[in-house]
Amino acid sequence: MTRWGILATGRIAGDFVSDLQLLPDAQVTAVGSRRLDTAQAFASRFGIGSAYGSWEDLAASTDVDVIYVATPHSSHHAATMVCLSAGKAVLCEKPFTLDVATSLDLMTTARSRGLFLMEAMWMRCNPTIRHAQSLVADGVIGEVTHVTADFGVAGPFEPAHRLRAPSLGGGALLDLGVYPITLAHLFLGVPAGIVSWASLWPEGTDSNTAVVLSYASGAVATVHCGGLGETAQRATITGTLGRIEIDPPFWRTHGLTLVANGQTTRVDLPMRGNGLGYEAEETMRCLKAGLTESPVIPHEATLDVMRTLDAVRTQIGVTYPEPT
Repeated sequence: MTRWGILATGRIAGDFVSDLQLLPDAQVTAVGSRRLDTAQAFASRFGIGSAYGSWEDLAASTDVDVIYVATPHSSHHAATMVCLSAGKAVLCEKPFTLDVATSLDLMTTARSRGLFLMEAMWMRCNPTIRHAQSLVADGVIGEVTHVTADFGVAGPFEPAHRLRAPSLGGGALLDLGVYPITLAHLFLGVPAGIVSWASLWPEGTDSNTAVVLSYASGAVATVHCGGLGETAQRATITGTLGRIEIDPPFWRTHGLTLVANGQTTRVDLPMRGNGLGYEAEETMRCLKAGLTESPVIPHEATLDVMRTLDAVRTQIGVTYPEPT
């Protein structure tokens, strides 16, 4: 039985705990927040035995094997470092941190302590996405020439909203764009060239962003993210012999359509619960195997995506204040 601690009490934390409760080998034993009353309310809601009023107290708990960090991403580095410093394995929400430097700092710390650490990029563990990877690896659609994906949501969002506020790492790119950029990385790897454009909210974070990625193979990826309107949230992987159309919303998809060899084939892979349990299963599999890094979401893949996000942010002129 793997004992989970939950750091933060927002919507994503609740969805994650709901999915953990569907797994027979997982037990949520503790929750921690910066406010004890918030942690206690969350614990009461989900039947969790221990509630702590600080990250440090949660990290020090002897009844926890691994901690899921579900804070806003502006706090991912600080919260994860608290957990690693206390000797705890960590599954940290995406985007892993705000930039490459802080991501690398966490990974270096985890490696030096022999601790498991993984970005909670749940899309990479989705059964449909993994099936699409298998199809591509088997050469079913030939050499991949183009990946396209969009993730736009409808506002309006208040200036203090996490999608807008610089202090929360706001902007469509890190909150939403991390998904299509991760998808492009899954099927095309590290880009050779990056060209991007964005409109910005008055706060200086991006509200509507387009990115074109080019690759040494000659392939390209076109991605979009934004907070000005709900897009179709579709994704397509095109190859020399066919294409894979991932059902929307692609980042939490339930199936795909394969078009190849003159035939169209449906593949339906209904997602269990909220779709977050698969990354928990991968975490627990790695812990049981004594791994400190997941082959499904390796550190280098997280860094590759973060390097692309950093490059795009530089091009569109989005910066964040120094953490306090």
